Amino acid sequence: MKQKIQKAVFDFYKDIAYSTYTREKKRLQVELLNLQQWIVEERQRVAFVFEGRDAAGKGSTIKRFVENMMPKYLRVVELGTPTSSESKRWFQRYTKHMPGPGELVFFDRSWYNRALIEPTMGYCKRSQYKYFMNKVLDWEEDLIREGVILIKFYLSVDKATQLYRFEERIVDPLKYWKYSKNDQMVRSKWDIFTKYKEQMFARCSSSLSPWVLVNSNNKLYARLTCMLYAVTHIDYRSDKPFVPLSEEKVRQRYSICLDGVPFSGLNYRQYNVLKQLAK
Repeated sequence: MKQKIQKAVFDFYKDIAYSTYTREKKRLQVELLNLQQWIVEERQRVAFVFEGRDAAGKGSTIKRFVENMMPKYLRVVELGTPTSSESKRWFQRYTKHMPGPGELVFFDRSWYNRALIEPTMGYCKRSQYKYFMNKVLDWEEDLIREGVILIKFYLSVDKATQLYRFEERIVDPLKYWKYSKNDQMVRSKWDIFTKYKEQMFARCSSSLSPWVLVNSNNKLYARLTCMLYAVTHIDYRSDKPFVPLSEEKVRQRYSICLDGVPFSGLNYRQYNVLKQLAK
């Protein structure tokens, strides 16, 4: 039975101070290790899907998940352009990358390329798109019944924030490689992508395999939110559930003076933008 997407909303992370973010991230990473230990010991199969527009923060969020985990028992799957054979056998392309017993797999983009990028850019046939949309939930639910624990995150970024991150990449000598002409081509089709995204949410979410929508305009919020959702929605320990920091402990406002003009009451994102301008 289809249902609306789930929204991962933890508002107390919204304006988190960076120093508090680093403390909470460490606490969550310790808990993720507990989760991974359970996966290994109980031979569980867990897969996290990360979807979203370019510059939504998928890769950086996955990085924070895995940076302190046991690498022997996890994989990050980021597939390139499919071959002609893979394009015809779409689900088989991803079935072979599913986690084995005792393994955790992160999909940095996934089979949902066929619901989003491919139809937006004309990379697949209309018949291939329709077949995917009709079959994907059955395929996922079969995987879940076979024992795969599947969580699908969609990181949502607005148009202005995406542009800011693109411009950041262009001028940063350590990040320029993250930006390509294809990114700009996809951005020019923003409304078309939005149409396919909305169709994906409407048709590819069920009680067994829901989409989890996370606002990623603030990357700190998105990273903590995804990690918190993971450790609170997988039933891996009953003795001591993870308790996040309370709202009063994490909220912070910032102040900065730019060219003699004071700015106060800023959230972290606003403060960071003005800090970059001040350099």
